[in-house]
Amino acid sequence: MHARGVTKGDRVVVVASNSVETLLVWLATAWLGAIFSSSSTDMGVKGILQRAVQVNPKLLFMDDAALYNGKVVDLRQKMADVVNGLKDCSNFAGVVSIRRFEQARDISAVPRAETWGSFLAAAPPGVSPPDLVRIGFHEPFLICYSSGTTGAPKAIVHSVGGVMINYFKEARLHEGLGPESVTMQYTTTGWIMYLANAGSLLFGARTVMYDGSPFQPDASILIKIVGEQKVTKLGVSPRWMLEVAKNGMAPRDMADLSSLRIVTSTGMVLSDQLFEWFYDAGFPSHVQLGNISGGTDIAGCFGIMNPLTPVYVGGTQGPSLGIHVAIFDSLLSSDEPGKEVPHGTPGELVAAASFPNIPCAFWGDKEPTATPGSKYHAAYFERFKHVWAQGDFCCVHPVTRNIAFLGRADGVLNPSGVRFGSAEIYSVIERRFADRVQDSLCVGQRRPHDHDETVFLFLLMKPGNSFSRALTADIREAISRDLSKRHVPKYIFQTPEIPTTINLKKVELPVKQIVSGQTIKASGTLANPESLDYYYQFAKVEELVAPKGKL
Repeated sequence: MHARGVTKGDRVVVVASNSVETLLVWLATAWLGAIFSSSSTDMGVKGILQRAVQVNPKLLFMDDAALYNGKVVDLRQKMADVVNGLKDCSNFAGVVSIRRFEQARDISAVPRAETWGSFLAAAPPGVSPPDLVRIGFHEPFLICYSSGTTGAPKAIVHSVGGVMINYFKEARLHEGLGPESVTMQYTTTGWIMYLANAGSLLFGARTVMYDGSPFQPDASILIKIVGEQKVTKLGVSPRWMLEVAKNGMAPRDMADLSSLRIVTSTGMVLSDQLFEWFYDAGFPSHVQLGNISGGTDIAGCFGIMNPLTPVYVGGTQGPSLGIHVAIFDSLLSSDEPGKEVPHGTPGELVAAASFPNIPCAFWGDKEPTATPGSKYHAAYFERFKHVWAQGDFCCVHPVTRNIAFLGRADGVLNPSGVRFGSAEIYSVIERRFADRVQDSLCVGQRRPHDHDETVFLFLLMKPGNSFSRALTADIREAISRDLSKRHVPKYIFQTPEIPTTINLKKVELPVKQIVSGQTIKASGTLANPESLDYYYQFAKVEELVAPKGKL
């Protein structure tokens, strides 16, 4: 890379698997004081280019093939399309094709491409590696991207000091990792959790990198690796736990988990039922369940685990050290000063004071950073003056002090002034209807002519189960009993598919906008963008239910 002219401040983009090669590119990029950015290979060409073009990269590294659900996929055409999409980037020098499997693929048809082998061989023989380039605490080190589910993703720039001090804090103090640790974080390279996958190397720990589906050849694969590799910390998602639980699997009976100390869960809300399953049927009692929540925005957590307090059902154990986490009144307008609400009252999660891992900029944004009118200011500081608003709807438990994440603040449900999060509805569905309902999506509708918000619940049925009036009646009754009558959705419909990101996080905001009468242009971050087409009909829901009455 040094021989090819990569210097301090250049951007290096990787579209590759969770592999040793990807890790080497990151380490080499950091060594040279350049800036690393990555995307997963399952992202479409449009999604990759939405990210890469913004940062005008010097080099692109990309796998020549991928493994999806046990099948090998040739990526050379995608590689060529991405290279063509970068042709107008002034800094772009070419693509290096990484051999994904035993044999490197012929890339002669890909413009401006060379193989990983030829790239390494091109370094001048006998020349020592260049000196480590030292950069300032505040200088760019890593570029990550917002989900961009309804528009172009924001290129979030993280500083080397912010990332390092925050990861050290979370891993050493909150999780107790050290040189004896063995970690395995299931992640793609396009998710912020890839940082956790590599970060444990800072302490001399061992990391187990896994690429491919966590359900191939079957859902036991991760558990078997944990046992074989004596993993001490496993990082997964609630989606993975739900699939394991639904299949009646008990990880503690499937492998020797005596070395395992921590299982972290993030990516979406962890239901109360999965907390209970974890200890009742899932994992040994000595394992600490660490439900964590933060984001790409801060390359870290707001709510996190700790080794000092009990683990209670629901929410995260508490705030991350060094961040003044508070819950502000969500009913206040942006013209009013922020006001903290009492514990037990839902509101918007904020950081009421500065913190070390605040991102240093958005790439290409208005300067200086966070200037009013900039994308950065609009994203975090427009909601409450001088206070970072994360955009999560949360509540602090009055007894346990757990921080419960109830959903995104921009997706908060608000029928007749009663505000609640979609996670509360999902919890009821998972607890009482998991035998019939595979997944659900809950959003609010408020069109320009509506005086109030209407709540919609969409159900994805499990194969072999039918959607019926009896089922919707049971769901309404269960929500009314478990939550309140005001939580009961006005409309319940069946859906053939629920939109998700490529990291399998279901996406609410685009559906909310669609049923509220907007036409949106979905970004490449969605794994199934065509699924959105189904929801446009509900913008005129009265026409759907008028002939036969609503379900």
